[in-house]
Amino acid sequence: MKIVKDTVVSLRYEMTDVGEGALIEKVDTPISYVHGGYDGIFPLVEEVLQGKDVGESFSVTMKPDDAFGEYEHELVRVEPRSLFPKEVAVGMQFEGGAEGDDEDDFLLYTVIDVSDDEVTVDGNHPLAGKTVRFDGVVTGVRAATQEELDHGHVHGEGGHHH
Repeated sequence: MKIVKDTVVSLRYEMTDVGEGALIEKVDTPISYVHGGYDGIFPLVEEVLQGKDVGESFSVTMKPDDAFGEYEHELVRVEPRSLFPKEVAVGMQFEGGAEGDDEDDFLLYTVIDVSDDEVTVDGNHPLAGKTVRFDGVVTGVRAATQEELDHGHVHGEGGHHH
């Protein structure tokens, strides 16, 4: 069966930072997603996978706009230390509103610096601004169930469980 809209695709992959040549992530246990615009995988990867079959390999290089977005300097904020727990440390993450955005729009901020008076947080994805290569192999293709199509994600083994 070929990969077309409304199929469940399983694949193994690895993602590499093109600029540094560093391995970002390697998945040996296949992941699964519903193919066809359900936001289960990067749109450019989905485009490359269209029409492929089990066993086929693929490789796609994604610029920041196709992957994790451009780095936005305005998402780095310096806040008073008093707003954070006493044990705040670099690497901790906090949810918060983006400056000037709706109260309902929250970002995940990562602490990047802590001083006696201030905490610097970054709302960018850690891979923002990077060009990444996504290499993989298709390990399975099957028709999606109506429930999976209704929910927009895979159920059962390798997928979401309610």
